Amino acid sequence: MMTPEKWKGHGFILIANVFFAINLPVSKYLIPEHVSPEALTLLRSMFGCAMFWLVSLFVKGEAVNRKDLGILFFCALCGFALNSTLFMTGLNLTSPVDASIIATAGPIYVMLLAAVVLKEPITLKKAFGVLMGVGGAVLMILTSAQAQAHGEAGLNGAVRIVLSNLLYSVYVVLSRPLSQRYSAVTIMKWVFLFSTVMLLPFMYKDGLATPAFHRSAWMWKEIGALGYVLIFATFIPYMLIPMSLRRLRPTTVSMYNYIQPIIASMIAVLVGQGSFTVWKIVSTLFVFTGVYLVTQSKSREDVEREMKQSSQSHIKE
Repeated sequence: MMTPEKWKGHGFILIANVFFAINLPVSKYLIPEHVSPEALTLLRSMFGCAMFWLVSLFVKGEAVNRKDLGILFFCALCGFALNSTLFMTGLNLTSPVDASIIATAGPIYVMLLAAVVLKEPITLKKAFGVLMGVGGAVLMILTSAQAQAHGEAGLNGAVRIVLSNLLYSVYVVLSRPLSQRYSAVTIMKWVFLFSTVMLLPFMYKDGLATPAFHRSAWMWKEIGALGYVLIFATFIPYMLIPMSLRRLRPTTVSMYNYIQPIIASMIAVLVGQGSFTVWKIVSTLFVFTGVYLVTQSKSREDVEREMKQSSQSHIKE
């Protein structure tokens, strides 16, 4: 049943994925001419660290035990440090739309990992919903003029983005239990602190060598693009993700990845790089039907509740 809290969770992850989708062409504009992929990753990590620790000064503090700090360190490694590095360097080698279609494998990874780690059941409805989402996203890209213009992604870039999505899926599954115990600010301040500590020794030279930092003046377009990446593609969505995980299952959260190629194609239409066709409407219906089916499928709690009710009824008999 869709409770008000679940509606909030859907709203949070929808907003996060819209921001991530817009970030694809924005980041592609910045790298590598204005900012290198490595430097952009480091800037995002440092900005996220500074912002979340700043915000933590104005909210109620939470003590994190050592075991959870270890999990948070691993979440930082998978959820941002390696994930973002691989994604940004992969995006540098391929197109935003190609990157978005590769990301459609994410929910499959999450579904399998959640089944192993969190013991979430893989129901027929959930599996069919994931496949419908994949089909809708693939159909959108195959009928997109922008995708046809760019052609196939480079193998190196594609492999990096696949690995990036796999690592992000590990992060979504591992961070779900943490989101039940701690606030989004507490989780993110540690994730970005650990990420910055991991990235800084290897990428500080890339940051110092960033082309944009050695120009006499920045163009407003560059400043606006970098500001978008730091605020709307880093700080805000990474705040919203644990807030959605607190209310929704990992597979449901990951299903919203399919929003990204939809938004990417819409942007192509708006800027005159594509047209709105019947196939785009069909693919959109596939995607949202898939999201609905996964949302309506049984969770582990649902299965356990049914088993408990069944056993109780047998005892009464």
